[in-house]
Amino acid sequence: MRKCSIAQVVSSIAVSVVLLCSCNCGRTDARTTDADTSLTIMFTGDVLLDRGVRPVIEHRGIDHVFADVAPIFARADAVVINLECPLTDSRSPLGKQFIFRAEPSWAEGLRRAGITHAAMANNHTNDQGRTGISDTYRHLQTAGITPLGYGENHEQRHEPVVIERGNVKVALFNAAMMTMENWHLRPDRTDIWQPTDDELVGVVEAYREANPSTKIICVLHWGVEFQSMPNRQQRILAHRLSRVGVDAVVGHHPHVLQPIEVINDRTIVYYSLGNFVFDQHPPLTRQSMIACLTLSADSIIHTEIKIEISGCVPKQMQGN
Repeated sequence: MRKCSIAQVVSSIAVSVVLLCSCNCGRTDARTTDADTSLTIMFTGDVLLDRGVRPVIEHRGIDHVFADVAPIFARADAVVINLECPLTDSRSPLGKQFIFRAEPSWAEGLRRAGITHAAMANNHTNDQGRTGISDTYRHLQTAGITPLGYGENHEQRHEPVVIERGNVKVALFNAAMMTMENWHLRPDRTDIWQPTDDELVGVVEAYREANPSTKIICVLHWGVEFQSMPNRQQRILAHRLSRVGVDAVVGHHPHVLQPIEVINDRTIVYYSLGNFVFDQHPPLTRQSMIACLTLSADSIIHTEIKIEISGCVPKQMQGN
């Protein structure tokens, strides 16, 4: 183990987020949570450091990209992003439509911004082949960022990353729940975790049985791009994960916000956090949020910070 109800349609997502900010999953008393017995983790959607974002970094620096949100991240014990590109000097592009690559040195800028963990299980970490995947893992670790969803073999890939503070322990599972474009999964080779729904549920259920007091959060790359609602398969999987004891599900991939759901008064589900650092122009792709989970031994409080992407840069919206 490594240390370290569906809401309304997209036109009303902003209203839903405001209403849910005060929700406490039906089982949390904020008065019982204090700095000594709680752990706060923030999650973001997709972080792209190539294509339209690249010239912004090259001209103004990577610190500029995170300048507005770094003070927000500083309030958390851990910050988890979805890194939507490999960090590598290797240029061995995969045969696919969209291929990204970011400079390894930029990992240090991510860490300066307050980012502590990076989800690697997505459909772009493999853009520069298996060398790019292993390079990304190495460069993140060198910068002091803990990778999620990576392994040199099948067993390592589905091993969670555990964050601890006092008597609070949180296990983070990261998986890509999709078919990869022009990519053949080889269980014995360096890769990211790409389980079936049944495998994911089985692994999480076994972990819950062995670790009954540990909080479990699944960080999933799933869904359909540019769709404002989760599909039926996602909703079924979210409910299955809730039944086996998952405390929260954090999703991304659609590039737009999707609803928040609280299942059985116990599991908070962010179907999609949308983009975070990205170069897409349609208005819905520039609406984002930071999901903030404060966990204690017997409770979870969730809040949402609304973000707008301007010139590829995430900025906190007024009124937060």
